[in-house]
Amino acid sequence: MTITVAVDAMGGDVGLKVTVPASIRFLQETPDIHLILVGDSAAIDAELHGLQDALRARVRVHHATEVVGMDESPQLALKNKKDSSMRVAINLVKEGQAQAAVSAGNTGALMATAKFVLKTIPGIDRPAIAKMMPGIKGSTCVLDLGANVECSPEQLVQFGIMGSELAASLTHKANPTVGLLNIGSEDIKGTDSIKRAAELLRESGLNFHGNVEGNDIFKSTVDVVVCDGFTGNIALKASEGLAHMIATFLREEFASTWWTKLCALAAMPVLKRFKARVDPRYYNGASFLGLRGIVVKSHGGTDALGFRIALEQACEEVRANVIGHIADRVASQLQNLKRSESEA
Repeated sequence: MTITVAVDAMGGDVGLKVTVPASIRFLQETPDIHLILVGDSAAIDAELHGLQDALRARVRVHHATEVVGMDESPQLALKNKKDSSMRVAINLVKEGQAQAAVSAGNTGALMATAKFVLKTIPGIDRPAIAKMMPGIKGSTCVLDLGANVECSPEQLVQFGIMGSELAASLTHKANPTVGLLNIGSEDIKGTDSIKRAAELLRESGLNFHGNVEGNDIFKSTVDVVVCDGFTGNIALKASEGLAHMIATFLREEFASTWWTKLCALAAMPVLKRFKARVDPRYYNGASFLGLRGIVVKSHGGTDALGFRIALEQACEEVRANVIGHIADRVASQLQNLKRSESEA
């Protein structure tokens, strides 16, 4: 199966200096992939100079005259920059020229543009941002991470369906477990909306585990954690801050005396393995689920390795037909709901 991915080559804190090397490395490692690099064609061609003919044949450069700034208003970017590298990459997915789009650009602008251009899958009220986060026993899919501040119980069920299909594609588990993020595991805990969402999730046909707490994300208690975007974004940023603090404390303690510096040298193999296990670059790539096309958001400040991981995730979603599975499952849910209402 040949997959074509549209790459917003200009997006991110660094832009071409990250996106193009990452794309070249991805082409070298993945023979069944073609890429469309979208942006300033002259600048992109300069970065591709000297590329082997066999690889160059799998790359197409698509010119775009504008770039969305990292701090630009999503509404203004959507309205005024119709020829931005971000917008054009998403248009290529809508037109069928690419099966997925990847961008490290402005998150708000990317979501607004993707939702406007691609629309949502029938039965999905709002798209959600989903990300795989590291845990003791593997990765946990968490959604929503900021797209929807407030969510109805029905929308949380939709997130559960979408997260389950994404986790199945990326972790290769046939029936991922789903948990609902709450202030306690007991059924009596949480708001009325959360309690109702738990009831609907139990009736959804998903492999629903029940309520989970924030620490369960990293304990790998479940494969998918569902929450509203307000809660999810706080959980994400808190975890990123904790990881940064731990790394800072380790560096400071190992550098404090000549003895601890010697200990650091002795512990270096262990420290390197620890760093590799929690390296955020290997978990880079947030999926915009619920759209009629695959869009993956790379962290704006990542390097070429991190951006390559985002490209890999987009291709995995294409291969697993995540959109088709989500659409089928949502349609089945709607049919069951109508049947229950008619019987009542």
